[in-house]
Amino acid sequence: MISSTDNTRHSRPPIQLPQADAAAPGADTAAPPVQPAGTRSISCVIPCFNEAANLRHLLPLLEDILWATRMRWEIIVVDDGSTDDTAAVAEAWCELSGFRCISLSRNFGKEAALTAGLAAATGDAVVLLDGDLQHSPDLIHTMIAQWAAGAEVVYAVRQERSDESRFKQIGSKLFYSLVNGSDRFAVPRDAGDFRLMDRKVVDALMSLPERSRFMKGLYAWVGFRAVALPYTPAPRAEGKSTFNTRRLVRLAIDGLTAFTTWPLRAVSVAGLILAVPAFAYGAFVAINYLLFGNEVSGWTTIVVSLMFFIGIQMISTGIVGEYIARIYEEVKGRPLYVVRHERGTGLETGKT
Repeated sequence: MISSTDNTRHSRPPIQLPQADAAAPGADTAAPPVQPAGTRSISCVIPCFNEAANLRHLLPLLEDILWATRMRWEIIVVDDGSTDDTAAVAEAWCELSGFRCISLSRNFGKEAALTAGLAAATGDAVVLLDGDLQHSPDLIHTMIAQWAAGAEVVYAVRQERSDESRFKQIGSKLFYSLVNGSDRFAVPRDAGDFRLMDRKVVDALMSLPERSRFMKGLYAWVGFRAVALPYTPAPRAEGKSTFNTRRLVRLAIDGLTAFTTWPLRAVSVAGLILAVPAFAYGAFVAINYLLFGNEVSGWTTIVVSLMFFIGIQMISTGIVGEYIARIYEEVKGRPLYVVRHERGTGLETGKT
C-alpha cells in the first residue's frame, strides 16, 4: 500500500460501503499527481455522531481537495459512539492509506471527540471540520494560504444567522456578551470549531490539563496569531443535527463556568445590595418602635420578603454549586474519552 506521504497518489481499491449512494473508493485511472519531497503535512479531524450518510459525500470530496494542496495529509474520523454505520463507512475508507478512524467506546460529546482527534493528529497543521458538510472543505485552500502567509490560527466566522431561530440568535448574543465580560481575552463571536491550527497551537491545546473542556474558549485562551475567515454555512447534506437546545444550554453553562468568575462576584454584589437596605429598614423599624411605640405590622410583607430572600439564597447556592461541580469533575481525574479501537494509517507510517 502506498502512503499519502509518498510522492505518488495511491489507486483506490474497490471497497464495499454500506448503502453507498455517493462517490466511494473505486478505480482511479487519472494520472497520479506528484507531491514534492519534504512538503509540509496537514491533518483533517472530523468528529462524527451518526453522520454515515454525510461521510459518503464528504470523504471523497475532502480527499480530492487534499491531493490538490500537494501536501502530505491524513484524514482522521472520530466516531463518537454513533448508533448508525458511521464507523463502518469510515473504516471502509481506512483500507486506503491516509485515512484513520478512531471509534470511542460511547458518546462522550463533541469536545471530547475533538480532543481525541487532536491527540491523534500529527500534521504540521490541523484542520477541524464537521462531518455534515456545513463546513465547506473548499475553504481549506484559503486557510492554507493564510497559514503559509504567517497565520497560526485561521478560524471561520459565520457571516449571518438568518437560518437560525430567533431564540438561538438571542441566546448566542447573550452568551458571547457574558463570556467576554472578562478583559483577559475574548472568544470571537460566531466562530465555531471550523479552523486550521499550526502544530504549536495544537501542542498548546493538548498541554492543558482540564477535563471540562469548552473548546471555543480554549482556542481563544492559548492565543497565537489568528485570522478570521468569513463564511456562510451550507445546509446539511443529510439528516438533522443532534445538537438540541438542552445541549446548547449545557455547553453555554460549561463555557461560562470554565472561563468566567463573574457569576460568583455577582452573587456577592447582589448580597451586598440586598443586605444594606434590609439593615437600614430594620434599624428604622427598631428606632420607630422605641421612640414612638409604633408596633410592627405587615405580615404579608414579611412573608413575601422572606420568600424573595430565600429565592436569592437558593439561586446563589446553585451558582456556587456549578463551580463546585466543576472542581468535583476535575478531582476525579477520569479520562476525557475511552477509545474502543482504531483503524487505518495516517502520516505516521506503520501506525494502524
